[in-house]
Amino acid sequence: MTVQAWTFVLVAASFTLYIGIAVWSRATSTKDFYVAGTGVSPLANGMATAADWMSAASFISMAGLISFMGYDGSVYLMGWTGGYVLLALLLAPYLRKYGAFTVPDFVGDRYYSQTARIVAVVCAIFVSFTYVAGQMRGVGIVFGRFLEVDVNVGVIIGCFIVLFYAVLGGMKGITYTQVAQYCVLIFAYMVPAIFLSMMITGNPIPQLGLGGTDQGTGMALLERLNGLHQELGFAAYTSGTKSMLDVFFITAALMVGTAGLPHVIIRFYTVPRVRDARISVGWALVFIALLYTTAPAVAVFARTNLINSVADTPYTEMPEWFTNWEATGLLEFDDANGDGRVQFVGPDSPMTNELTVDRDIMVLANPEIANLPAWVVGLVAAGGLAAALSTAAGLLLVVSSAVSHDLLKRAFLPAITEKGELLTARISAAVAVVIAGYFGINPPGFVAQVVAFAFGLAASSFFPVIILGIFSKRTTREGAILGMISGVTLTAAYIVYFRLIHPELDNAANWWFGISPEGIGTVGMLVNFLVTLTVSRFTPPPPPHVQELVELIRIPKGASGPSEAH
Repeated sequence: MTVQAWTFVLVAASFTLYIGIAVWSRATSTKDFYVAGTGVSPLANGMATAADWMSAASFISMAGLISFMGYDGSVYLMGWTGGYVLLALLLAPYLRKYGAFTVPDFVGDRYYSQTARIVAVVCAIFVSFTYVAGQMRGVGIVFGRFLEVDVNVGVIIGCFIVLFYAVLGGMKGITYTQVAQYCVLIFAYMVPAIFLSMMITGNPIPQLGLGGTDQGTGMALLERLNGLHQELGFAAYTSGTKSMLDVFFITAALMVGTAGLPHVIIRFYTVPRVRDARISVGWALVFIALLYTTAPAVAVFARTNLINSVADTPYTEMPEWFTNWEATGLLEFDDANGDGRVQFVGPDSPMTNELTVDRDIMVLANPEIANLPAWVVGLVAAGGLAAALSTAAGLLLVVSSAVSHDLLKRAFLPAITEKGELLTARISAAVAVVIAGYFGINPPGFVAQVVAFAFGLAASSFFPVIILGIFSKRTTREGAILGMISGVTLTAAYIVYFRLIHPELDNAANWWFGISPEGIGTVGMLVNFLVTLTVSRFTPPPPPHVQELVELIRIPKGASGPSEAH
């Protein structure tokens, strides 16, 4: 069968599985819709969390980033993975013990303020839409290439699929669908990685193949790639070009952003006991590490194959994969000197670079570049869709619960019935899908970059108020409200200024202290902390019952049982 036929078969089979699970586990109550009835096992929740978090940015874009950035791309590995340590130690068990449905629910109760709740809702929606834009873009890229439709049409198809199982199943349906999606995405990621490692280094373990020897030349693989880079005018692959300060700030923003992402935090409300929340994080780390330790190897294999396949090759002799991706608009050749050969060169080369490669295609195109079997190419397409759709569903649930539960039930319409709240949640999810589709068609950057912005926004808005809400009895509502507003406003303004208003100024020479928009979330977080603590010092302390609540959340008592503070 052809690549397209295999793609149709595997994508259709996986989608049938997801929809079947959604129908089987559909939500019948608000508790099912928001937190899956709090009956998910730690193992299943860890797998669902891994799928929820390993989005299109992890599956499609991260290895592409590393393949283009080289050593500098390690900030994404360190930041996204390190955040789970913070999550396990500082957030998950305490929030689970509190027992709320959503992050704005916790913020509103802990800071005894409807205003704080509404600000948290706005931040949650803002972060979620920024994040989901990257996911829908990833869906469009996969459909655009493998189903041979326009990228924007691919986004619309993805919207309909997400709409069905997110609206029908709620968190209960999404959780068990994400377990299946994790199995699909990890299998789809590892199979071609093992194939490529065997072909290039002779070692079936990609993590070891990364440090192995290129069978074609007998040189160390990374040394071989460094040589290819320098011959073409690129910096050595293993050299870093980012400033140490920017690397630190990006890593920190991604770490605390992970620990502040509302769609990740809400997952720990779905397990039966407080202890299970911490166990879930451990399982999630295991499942995440399997992909994340493989990504650097995939990046190196992809970069090596790309250079060997196209550099200084006559355009008329380009392989079929080149023509296929060129048709999507994500790969472009401009014969600047008219010699009919593809010059793929770096900024230090005397020649003009004639090849533009969207880094989001590297993982998806890699099996084709290496001439792997057609079924492997189709499998990668199914895995990319699983990664994007699993995270998109979780994000849309955050938006729908923020509107139906936090705004209506807890703020504006406290008398709404459970049936009415469930209907509102589903309508909110449907509206959110439409907006997400728009941002998928008009994204503010490539997939991983957009997701990095979402992490920065989460770091600057939620992380400080959640940490202080758990560990500081003296933090007040006034401090929390002003802290969230100041942190997220600064971060969003910085990103919008450099990426949307003045992209021509988006370089290290114009950034504040050399800090990129991907790293500004750390500054926003520090501003949030400073404003929250300062304002709290000069405003009346929280009432006694709130201070008692903080004590109860942090007391180990009941950690082995289902007791909750809420």
